[in-house]
Amino acid sequence: MRRIISLIIIIICALLQQQAAQALRTQEPAAEAREARKGRSLTAQQFVSLSAQLSEEGGYFDTDNLISNETSYLHVLGRMRRMNVSGGAYLGVGPDQNFSYMAQIRPEIAFMIDIRRDNLIQHLVFKSLFALSRNRIEYLCLLIGRPIPENSSAWESKDIAEIAAWIDKTPPEKGLLDRTTKRVEEEISRIGFDLNERDRTTLRHILAEFHAAGLDLKFTSKNRSPRYYYPNYRDLLLEKDLTGRQGNYLAREDDFRFLKSLQERNLVIPVVGNLAGPSALKKIAEYLRKNGEKVSAFYTSNVEFYLMRGIDFDSFAGNVSALPRDEKSVIIRSYFNGTFGYPHPQSVSGYYSTQLLQTIESFAGEYAKGGYQSYLDVIGKHMLDLR
Repeated sequence: MRRIISLIIIIICALLQQQAAQALRTQEPAAEAREARKGRSLTAQQFVSLSAQLSEEGGYFDTDNLISNETSYLHVLGRMRRMNVSGGAYLGVGPDQNFSYMAQIRPEIAFMIDIRRDNLIQHLVFKSLFALSRNRIEYLCLLIGRPIPENSSAWESKDIAEIAAWIDKTPPEKGLLDRTTKRVEEEISRIGFDLNERDRTTLRHILAEFHAAGLDLKFTSKNRSPRYYYPNYRDLLLEKDLTGRQGNYLAREDDFRFLKSLQERNLVIPVVGNLAGPSALKKIAEYLRKNGEKVSAFYTSNVEFYLMRGIDFDSFAGNVSALPRDEKSVIIRSYFNGTFGYPHPQSVSGYYSTQLLQTIESFAGEYAKGGYQSYLDVIGKHMLDLR
């Protein structure tokens, strides 16, 4: 009897070892693919081609959107750290607030998608400034229009508040806008991106606005009066997450270097596209599936507020539901407390905007059940507690 029991145990152990080996063989290709992607890059030609292939016809939105108007933009970082949202593919709308999310997540590739072609031009400006800068202070000086200090490497250990204070007290340099515009145009030309005359006008306008206003630059709308609560660029640089940690992408030199590397390897792809459009998000999803990648985070701002007012929300939700993802993939969105005349339950005192976080999986599941009938449903269901 003991011999039979021993034999059964031996057989069970052998079967378990076989299953473990099979599981390991299944995981090995995925792990190898992830390691291979970490050091990858796209050629300039591949970068330009991919941007064009993924883009669709642009559209209009009534803001310049040169900087964010969401003071609360960093409030999701603590919860994402606890969830270990990292790697993968990052998607986002708008300008450089995306970089602060990317600095923490450390994605392997990123797609900046926006209905306005102006946003694509602005991201080409950012890409060029990363290429032309060795560190944070050089980048900010080129963006804001200040002369680069001598021995700029000595500033690499400085706090972002010290850098901002130095920029505030340093007067603009005459002729710097023309020189920086020329250098940026040359850098964009070097990678093979063709700019038409309207693009060049947009490029110069972007740099001129930053140079003229400096760190006092604010978000503006074309057909709406300015809001008193909009942050300026200085506020965004110095903002902290809910744990009290500075989280802007220019707060630490290592974050800047990560983003500079990602840009230099041509892995921040600007795309013209409507989030509810017929092809851009779909093509991004196809590209990610083909390359075995999943979305880590998708920053949508408050785009859903506008989509819910029309007939486009279903198209948007279908596009999002098609994105490759896992259980940690998240949507980052914003809500403005005056939208319905009262603050969101997750609103933080002193902040007019509220950042919200939801898993893409819960969004897709709720949409499949028909659970999104209003914008209140969108901002109210399955929100993760950020505190």
